[in-house]
Amino acid sequence: MNGRIKAPELLSPAGDFEKMKAAVRYGADAVYLAGTSFGMRTASNNFTREELGEAVEYCHARGVRVHVTVNVMPRDAEYAELEDYLKYLDKIGVDALIISDMGVFSLAREVCPRAELHVSTQASAVSARACLAWRALGAKRIVLARELTLDDIISIRRALPADVELETFIHGSMCIAYSGRCLLSEYMIGRDANHGACAQSCRWAYRRTGEISTEITEEKRPDESFPVVESDGDTFVMSSRDMCMIEHIPELIKAGISSFKIEGRVKSAYYTAVVTNTYRMAIDAYVADPERYEYREEWMRELCSVSHRKYDTGFFFTPPHERANVVDEPGYIREKAYLATSLTDSDADGFATFIQRNKLVAGEPVELLTVGAPGIPFTAETLTDEAGEPITETPHPGQIFRLKCPVRVTEGDILRGGDK
Repeated sequence: MNGRIKAPELLSPAGDFEKMKAAVRYGADAVYLAGTSFGMRTASNNFTREELGEAVEYCHARGVRVHVTVNVMPRDAEYAELEDYLKYLDKIGVDALIISDMGVFSLAREVCPRAELHVSTQASAVSARACLAWRALGAKRIVLARELTLDDIISIRRALPADVELETFIHGSMCIAYSGRCLLSEYMIGRDANHGACAQSCRWAYRRTGEISTEITEEKRPDESFPVVESDGDTFVMSSRDMCMIEHIPELIKAGISSFKIEGRVKSAYYTAVVTNTYRMAIDAYVADPERYEYREEWMRELCSVSHRKYDTGFFFTPPHERANVVDEPGYIREKAYLATSLTDSDADGFATFIQRNKLVAGEPVELLTVGAPGIPFTAETLTDEAGEPITETPHPGQIFRLKCPVRVTEGDILRGGDK
């Protein structure tokens, strides 16, 4: 690293222990995760109390920070249990708590003397004034609302003292509600998004029930029409595109953002590995030599290999009132097949041992994902079982097999499907 550029923290999602290990292996400086309660992603497996302690120990042994989300909005009856939980988090040495509710923040300040207090994006901080108010209450870092433009962020950074850190999301799903504060899920099926049980009602496919139209009007504004993007009768007016800022790493670093956050605790370990690895490559390349830095198209190819909706740059360059940033087709662009994870380094003959995740057939094109590099393509030609007997496929979940690879394999590398 040169003396002029400070690398931002790369903060990766960890929905469970497997995903956390993937984040650490592929270059995260910090991970964010949750216990089995008081977090905003109950769809993740999350961590039991025992696992939280193990997670902190695992990460700290590898120089990685642990941030725990405590960003629900609890009622009075929940505070006794919450206090006990917060004390436990401080005891095991978590590095930071991510909080959105003022009551939770106040309690954490009283009972968590060691942990940093970070203000969640759900607090919707959109101004320097709001950031300074949180700082006065004891906040170390503010996770800014995702509705801010890059110019907004630069302006806020300039207005704050250096000891206030700013964190922004740089990749992953966006919410049509303001920084995630949504009531649709609770209204429709009784699942409270602000208690971590979001049913993602905004991403369901809604159909017309009236006359055929590509526009809607609001009853108090009959002369003002709003376009509704449609495909085969479906409308996606409430489904946002995914954010992807891989092409804009220099601008984000120059803006003075302290932490780059990747969304996706409910996504796969493969997603965590690929996205962390890709942004790690880009950040390191810029910090090492800003003047000669060049964006690499293969980074976008990597990010397109994971499950995602159509990519865009969020609201960094176009504020919400100018463009809604919604999709125009249903569903996700599916990720490449996650075939296996290596259990060993490759030996002198080029064989490595893998554990199966999805069926692999001899002769298929595959790619090896290793730390610090895009996927390396080759053909899976020579397969054997664990004992070394030749096989033609790996149909059994969790099957142990050996594969001869023309490239070096290290323990923990990921084998995925290639381009046919």
